[in-house]
Formats: sequence, structure tokens, C-alpha cells
Amino acid sequence: MTATHVHDPGRDQSTRALLAGWIGTTVEYYDFSIYGLASSVVFAKLFFPTSDPVIGTMLSLSTFAIGFLARPIGAVVFGHFGDRLGRKSTLVATLGLMGVATFAVGLLPTYGQVGIAAPILLIVARLVQGFSVGGEYGGAVLMTIEHAEHGKRGFRGSLINTGTSAGLLLANLVFLGVLQLPDDQLHSWGWRIPFLLSAVLVGVGLFVRLSLEESPEFEAVKAQNTVDRLPVVEVFRECGGRVVLMAGGILSAGVAFTLASVYSLEYARTGLQLGKDSMIAVLLPATLVIIVCVPLAGKLADRFGNRRVFLAGAASLIVLPFVWLALLQTREYWLMLLGFTLLFIGYSANYGVVPAYFSQVFPARLRFTGMSIGFTVGLIAGNAFSPDIATYLLHTTGGWLGIAVYMAAMSVVSVIAGLFLREEGDAPQPPHDPAPHDPAPHVADSGAAQVH
Repeated sequence: MTATHVHDPGRDQSTRALLAGWIGTTVEYYDFSIYGLASSVVFAKLFFPTSDPVIGTMLSLSTFAIGFLARPIGAVVFGHFGDRLGRKSTLVATLGLMGVATFAVGLLPTYGQVGIAAPILLIVARLVQGFSVGGEYGGAVLMTIEHAEHGKRGFRGSLINTGTSAGLLLANLVFLGVLQLPDDQLHSWGWRIPFLLSAVLVGVGLFVRLSLEESPEFEAVKAQNTVDRLPVVEVFRECGGRVVLMAGGILSAGVAFTLASVYSLEYARTGLQLGKDSMIAVLLPATLVIIVCVPLAGKLADRFGNRRVFLAGAASLIVLPFVWLALLQTREYWLMLLGFTLLFIGYSANYGVVPAYFSQVFPARLRFTGMSIGFTVGLIAGNAFSPDIATYLLHTTGGWLGIAVYMAAMSVVSVIAGLFLREEGDAPQPPHDPAPHDPAPHVADSGAAQVH
């Protein structure tokens, strides 16, 4: 007898949702990395020329930080529309807006061409980037998780987070190629290439997202007439504590990743008296550990539970910063690589389960808003300021121990948050009367899917 293959449209949608989310995360961290590299290497000369190159570089790097200021606004705005109008249309908007802003940077005139208008336009583009990113990650995670089967949500959600390393690797490879150009070509047109190339990833991502169906759990919310008019108000009224716990929960992963992938290059020069190229040679192969270990963490989460794996990873990051920084002091390539590998294993266990874990601590009708705000606040607290804090600690203490203590302290906060942060099915929910929020009466189909 010949076996007949049965086409499963639900599985197709699940795969497309995963691909769309992964591309969005890859674009986000690709943009994050190329902007940071350009700020350090070329933007000072092109957009902030001064008699003091140090001041120019500081002004250039300040535009990198400005992007973080717009993220909470984007989290609130896109969270509102994601919970009111749907995940799909909101995600198309965030990726499209992010792509336009990044592409626009590659087309901007320089200070030498239009004067003060050049840095102003650069700041505007950076604010638009940050605004769109504020809603991108939470929405991408929700579309993936809400389309996935319950027994596979940990693994599928973890695959979204491999986009972090994919974006970092791709950005470094593209910029490494551009930096081989002669200085005159680099500063005239070469620096634009990484920004313009982002359009390829964005185009693929938009194509996939437009072919997606709406999240089945959001469709169930609409069918049950429980869509809120002001999700942000309801999030803080019903789930404010969970938003705070989520922000605390992400600190360990945010600090570990930012110090390892960004600050380590500066630490190589000031703390180890090594060239930045030496640290990049260690960092790039070490990022492969994340690509391998994050999906493994997702598999473990599907078997043992999201919260348990998250707590194990956060607990390991209390100890591993001391091991990582101690091994860096050897200045021996293979021991430094071992230090990064161990740190990234702990990071992967902690961060790999964030999509499945954090997306399920809010009721479906408030997930986009709740997750976007909680994640963004934690991201700013953990990622935006950690390089400055580490720089201050190294300068005031003269050694690496203070940095390790800081990283461990942030991980303690994440462990405490994880002990109290329960997934939706594990905690009693406050009663919700949908009547005040209903824009119009609606009779739900008796076969409508239930919200998990």
C-alpha cells in the first residue's frame, strides 16, 4: 500500500511564523551591530567633525544610545495595536519601519554635503529604528509561540533567539569586508553598503510575514469579545508586577551578552592591553556556541519546563562571570575561548527559553503589550548602561573583580524574578469583565478555540 502524505496547513503556518520571527530578530541585531560599528569607525568623521576626534567619537556614539530612548514608546504603541488589531499587521509595520530607517541611513548626506542637517537626519533615523524595535521582538515571539504546538514551544521559541548571533555574525562579516577598502572609498561610499544590504533581509521578512495567518490565540480573543480598548492600562492594572519581574528576569542575559559582545572589545585594550582584533578572533567563533546551545535549551525546556531551565541558566550566570574574566586574564587564546564558551553556555540556557517563558506570563489579550514593555525596560536596564558601568568599575577598582560582581548581582536579580514569575497556567488570574471593553456585541462561535 502506498502511503499518502497529508498536507498540514497549520504546520506550514507554524514554520512561516518561525521564519518570519527569526528574520526579524536577525535584522534587529544586524542593525544594532552595524550601527555600533559605524559609530565607532566612520560616523565621527562623516557626521560630527570637530577639532577634537575624541569629542566627535563621543557624539557619534551618543546617537547609538539615542535609539534605546525610543524603544519604550515603540513598545507601548505597537503593543497597543498588537493587542487591539492583531499580531500580523503590527509585525509587518515594525519590520517595514525598521527596514526603511536602516536603509535611509545608507542614503544620508554627510556633514560635508549638507552641514548640520546631516547629524539631525541621522538622529531621526536612529529614533525611528529604536521606535520600531520596541515592538518587533515581542510581536515576533508571540507569532511564533502562538502558532506552535504546546509541546514544541520551548524549542521553536529558542530558534528565534539564534537570530541574535546570526545578526551579530553577519554584521561583523559584512563590515569586515567593507573595512578592507581604502580610506577614501570607505568614507565616500563603502560605509553605506552594510546599511543598504539590510533591505534584502527586510524584503524576505516582509514577504514571509504577509503570507502569515493571524495568531490563533488572538483570533480566539476576538471571538470571545475580550479585546481591551487600552491594553497598556489593563497591563499595569492587572499585571504590573509581572512587567517588573520580566524586566528583572532579563537582566542576567542582557548584561552577559552586552559585556561579552560589545564591552569585551574595549576591555581587551584597557584591561588586557590587547588589540581589538585579538578579542574579535575569540568572540566570533564563540558566538557559534550560542547558535548551537540556544536550541538545546529550548529542547530541555519542552521536557523539563521553561521556568526550570531559565532559573538554571540565571543561576549559572552568578558564577560564570568570575570564570570568564579570570580566563581572559591569561591572554592565552584557547583559555580565553574557553571562558567565552562557558559564559555563552550559561547565557544560552537562560536566554534560550525567554520566548516561550515570558510570552506565557500574560493572558493572551494583553501579551503583546505586556511582553513588549517588560522586555524593553529590562533591555534598557541591562544592555544600554552595562558597558558604561563596567568601564566605571574598571577605572575605579583597577581590576576585573568589580565587573564580575556586577554581572553576578544582576543574575541574582534574575533568579529572584524567576522564582516569582509564573506562567499564565500556573497562577490565578483576576476576573475580567469584557463588557466595558466591547466595542460592539458579538456572538462567538461555539467551536471557537480557547485561549491558553
